[in-house]
Amino acid sequence: MRSVQDDQLVRPTVEDGVAAAGSELIGGPVGRRALLGVSWWTPARVIALVAIGMFALGMVQKLPCYNHGWFFGATTQYTHACYSDIPHLYSGRGFDQGLIPYFDRIPQSVSGGMDYLEYPVLTGLFMEVAAVFTPGGGSIQHREQMYWFANAGMLLACTAVIAVCVARTHRRRPWDALLVALAPAFALTATINWDLFAVALTAAAMLMWSRGRTVATGVLIGLAAAAKLYPALLLGPLLVLCLRAGRPRVFLSAAGAAVGSWLVVNLPVMLTHDAGGFHIRDGWSQFYRFSQERPIDFGSVWLFISQRTGNPLDDANVYAELLMLLGCLGIAALGLCAPRRPRFAQLAFLVIALFILINKVYSPQYVLWLVPLAALARPKWRDFLVWQACEVLYYLGIWFYLAYTGSGDKHQGLPPEGYQLAIVLHLLGTLYLCAIVVRDILKPERDVVRRDGSDDPSGGLLDGAPDIFVFGPARRASRHAEHSDEVRVQWGTGSRSS
Repeated sequence: MRSVQDDQLVRPTVEDGVAAAGSELIGGPVGRRALLGVSWWTPARVIALVAIGMFALGMVQKLPCYNHGWFFGATTQYTHACYSDIPHLYSGRGFDQGLIPYFDRIPQSVSGGMDYLEYPVLTGLFMEVAAVFTPGGGSIQHREQMYWFANAGMLLACTAVIAVCVARTHRRRPWDALLVALAPAFALTATINWDLFAVALTAAAMLMWSRGRTVATGVLIGLAAAAKLYPALLLGPLLVLCLRAGRPRVFLSAAGAAVGSWLVVNLPVMLTHDAGGFHIRDGWSQFYRFSQERPIDFGSVWLFISQRTGNPLDDANVYAELLMLLGCLGIAALGLCAPRRPRFAQLAFLVIALFILINKVYSPQYVLWLVPLAALARPKWRDFLVWQACEVLYYLGIWFYLAYTGSGDKHQGLPPEGYQLAIVLHLLGTLYLCAIVVRDILKPERDVVRRDGSDDPSGGLLDGAPDIFVFGPARRASRHAEHSDEVRVQWGTGSRSS
């Protein structure tokens, strides 16, 4: 049975106090008779335009670096908080010389010790395409500027894709995607690196899952994992949810498609052949070797511990892997023992947040991984903005800390103690949002998405599916409900008849 309100869009200004207060800037909450989505100005198009506008503001914020900071002064790009990897790696990874990623070795004079490009294959392709669009004439500074612009244009397209996909993932809640479009940390970090490409593929995978297109979901997850490693973790939540719903074949279909698409992209670059047979290409494995061998770095909890204790934490890899395993087991137990099967976006957010929290490095742009998932998992403006405030403070903290360490005896910027506080704020903000999502899982009636009686609007084939494999108190409650003739609350606070 479906609610009579299934085709009515949820209006944030009606159910969210923060959204209602913020709407006063544009005339107040939407009225009961407003005709939404009946003209060209559909929610997805409005949200895409807002996201593009915020992206443009983020580009404007980089202007001090575009004209000066990337090229002159040791710390100018840090004091203006406008750093980007993109222009530096144009020459630093041999794109200005026409080198082919993974096949051509980078000259040591420009690579800073990196023999080959240290990014996954699809990200390398993205970078190469931008290099093709970069004009070849002029000074190296001009070409680096044009390379950043070429990448910014492609990342802008990724931003529009993300906005539309998130808006369409929850059919009745498209306006939740405004959380993505208006996220300040999204605008600030969008052009630091190439993460938005993987985020766009992941958002498209979430959309395909919500539409019940399992194979397409797997293909997109595989492609996203070929651009950035983290999307492969989404297969874990899918496994847990499919097991609980008693539909392992659905998971196997998605996982098989993910592995297949990843192999199709990677095999041509991965393998090289000589008289001795096939071998793994050194250029292809650079990303994986670098990820394993790199020491603890900026933003991580391990750096905080190391700076506070003086311990270099040479075994951080072991600690991180152990914590990741234990954390994934905990998330799996939560998914199998919760009163109701969690929504896909909730478990996806938790597993990616876990990876970020225990990783050896936290680059500022990693927040992009979580923004779309947070909008789907906990579409509540207050909680989202609390987390975003912590991320913006961390964004400022890392650049001012680098200004401090790079200014010699002047020490102009944020000292180590201040940067450690910024790390703590980032960790606490992410943990806060994780705690809220866990609470929503344990108390489904607190989940704003389920208050109208919905199950999992982004759950695709699992939306409304019965629980088959349940453990703990939820199993006993389910058995009792099966023998009860009373009206009960099945999803959220919506009542359904047994």
